Amino acid sequence: MTGKIIGAVVAGVILGFFILPGWVLDYTDMIIDIGLMLLLFFVGIDIGINRSVFGRIRNMGLRIVLIPVMIIGGSILGAGLAGLILGMPLNEAGAVGAGLGWYTLSSILMANYSNELSTLAFLANVVREMLAFIIIPIVAKKMGFFSAIGPAGATSMDTALPVIAKATDSETAIIAFISGAICTFSVPILVPLILNL
Repeated sequence: MTGKIIGAVVAGVILGFFILPGWVLDYTDMIIDIGLMLLLFFVGIDIGINRSVFGRIRNMGLRIVLIPVMIIGGSILGAGLAGLILGMPLNEAGAVGAGLGWYTLSSILMANYSNELSTLAFLANVVREMLAFIIIPIVAKKMGFFSAIGPAGATSMDTALPVIAKATDSETAIIAFISGAICTFSVPILVPLILNL
């Protein structure tokens, strides 16, 4: 799976650089949305076929919330430690980590604070998403299915969900979606909050 993802990115770069005309860029958002909806549709079919999953999820109850809470805490703590090593203010580093992989929103939320920090948030969260695509299958195999949700952060409910579903099982895919939703709702609250500490 990881090789296919990297191959797709390389193929896209080659197509964009050498073959496709510039006007194609006007339609990329629509094409990405259609592709993402198709991926999520087929993940939904896979989840729906396995009906026993919903009962197991219901039995887990509020313990499901621990996964996104740990992802959020680990992301902010890890970014804060990296910031200390790099000599960044703790609140700025923590706010970058609080982006949780949602690079578009986190960079916009930091734009009024600092253009440099906005750029850093964009790059850090794009890299997080790209690394998540690569390491999710490895983490699922070596550390367990629930651990594979962590690298994706907020993207576990959308772009990374097909990768998680392929590397794990239907139960984990549903938990990943729930975790991604909680992380996504947390980003617009946590980034400004931490930035203003």
